[in-house]
Amino acid sequence: MTRAAPPSGPPLIFDRSLARARLARARAQGAETFLLERVAQDLIDRLQAVLRPFPRALDLGTPGPQLAHALAAVDAQRAVTRLAPVAEPTEPGVATQIGDEEALPFAAESFDLIVSVLSLHLVNDLPGALAQARRALAPDGLFLACLPGGRTLEELRIALMQAEDEITGGASPRVAPFADLRDLGALLQRAGLALPVTDVDVVTIRYPHMFRLMADLRAMGATNALVHRLRKPTRRAVFMRAAEIYAERFADADGRLRATFELVWLSGWAPHESQQKPLAPGSAKMRLADALGAREQKLSDQ
Repeated sequence: MTRAAPPSGPPLIFDRSLARARLARARAQGAETFLLERVAQDLIDRLQAVLRPFPRALDLGTPGPQLAHALAAVDAQRAVTRLAPVAEPTEPGVATQIGDEEALPFAAESFDLIVSVLSLHLVNDLPGALAQARRALAPDGLFLACLPGGRTLEELRIALMQAEDEITGGASPRVAPFADLRDLGALLQRAGLALPVTDVDVVTIRYPHMFRLMADLRAMGATNALVHRLRKPTRRAVFMRAAEIYAERFADADGRLRATFELVWLSGWAPHESQQKPLAPGSAKMRLADALGAREQKLSDQ
């Protein structure tokens, strides 16, 4: 008897059904949105620096409706579509439907602008999600997104790992892996987006103790949704020791604890003939040495 081959595709890092369930629960109980609101406003500020209209916009998977509402508010003529991860009340000016960033239900070239914040770090197939977003962009359309980078919650990760290792003799995955800045830039190019740009903004939030940070993460729907997470309750002693380590290693002079959120910004354009192109090799009209005012040294020079 032969066994069926395992399904092909990207590895399953996140339990996306669990992540959506936790987001829905957080919103039902009163979500904590301070970080989402900040990042949404930052995106609007960045967008307003681009001096051109975007009449058809898509909010791709952002965990709350704040960004979509802001997109509609700053341009009453803009048609805003929101692909929401969980059910939510509809609002005037925004066409909302439930969907998945890894399976976009839109035709090619449907939007002039696609934006997403604090969402794409939880997809299992980020290259595929970016490629689908590229397909949904009209020529010369803009993709603009923000997702947590590798330093996000580094203090919490270190404290939990050290505490669990001390008490149980091993450490289980608790904080999601975040993409590297250079990798994300390469993924934009791989998806077919032109003129890719990445940059980083680091936000530090201060807390009276570790448990207040963990409460905020639960209220954001941002708790552990890793497929290989620990499936049994964590011993109370692990959390108590982690709180001690956090306070010992990451407290400011006033005793409050730092929590780092590294925000990686991505942008790229759907290719269009009007965009700038790199010069072909050999087409430069000035030598680099002349431009720098330096003497050109040949390999044979001593």
